[in-house]
Amino acid sequence: MLLQRIITALILVPLVVLAVFQLPSEYFSLLVGLITLLAAWEWTNLVGLNSLGKRGLFLLALILPMIWLHYWTQFLEITAQVLDWPDVRNFSGALEWLVVAPVLFWILSMILIRNTPANILKLEMKVFYKALIGWFVLLAMWMFLTRLRAFYDAELTLYFLILIWSADIAAYFVGKKYGKTKLAPEISPGKTVQGMFGALIAGAVCAVILSLIYGFPWMVASDFILLSILTVLISIYGDLFFSVVKRQRGVKDTGSLLPGHGGILDRIDSLIAAIPFFYAGIILIHP
Repeated sequence: MLLQRIITALILVPLVVLAVFQLPSEYFSLLVGLITLLAAWEWTNLVGLNSLGKRGLFLLALILPMIWLHYWTQFLEITAQVLDWPDVRNFSGALEWLVVAPVLFWILSMILIRNTPANILKLEMKVFYKALIGWFVLLAMWMFLTRLRAFYDAELTLYFLILIWSADIAAYFVGKKYGKTKLAPEISPGKTVQGMFGALIAGAVCAVILSLIYGFPWMVASDFILLSILTVLISIYGDLFFSVVKRQRGVKDTGSLLPGHGGILDRIDSLIAAIPFFYAGIILIHP
């Protein structure tokens, strides 16, 4: 299993890096959109949307706002170039406020999972509301990842991905080596408190390295380190959130598309939770 994970990662990581640096923002948006739709298909199975018609409507409900937001962003970029405006985000300040809702959602989810994991597992919810939650978090993931790439360029986008990957790897190996105290045994018996601290340390190290490379002033560097640590923390509980849904459904993985990793959602669950929080932090650090 570990060998499969490594081989799959060695194939996917270079492709992701190429996509981040080589694709124009509109094509990057399209690629992330396709990944989002694949994840959405897996979500429909997790929450019990069994008919093809309902699954199709769910995908359509994602596609329509994605198309609108995509072309609106492209329009803003072109307008900024024509008017020689250095910061296109000044044209779309209202859209930036949309990041507040997913940030609050993931913070609340973290608190509930941390304090009442057993109650969360027993929580019964109608399929419609489960579908609505999936629509909300997947659309937010697509929106703010593509905006990060469009407004803050490839370097910061790659840093965010490396941050999540490094934390995931550190959590796995530190947990395997030193893990004794379970983080949320009712939800995910494999995750440990020691693995979580390994992930947080990895996040801090990533931020320190980037700050040294770019020569950030001390105040900016300290803000960036704190943002990276908190982003990793949110990502861990994002992973646990999807573990809750999988346990309620009685499945181990969301799919089998990626050998050794399961489905698309299994691979991007941490990222889905982390990107709104990271994007909001970047706005505060670099408004």
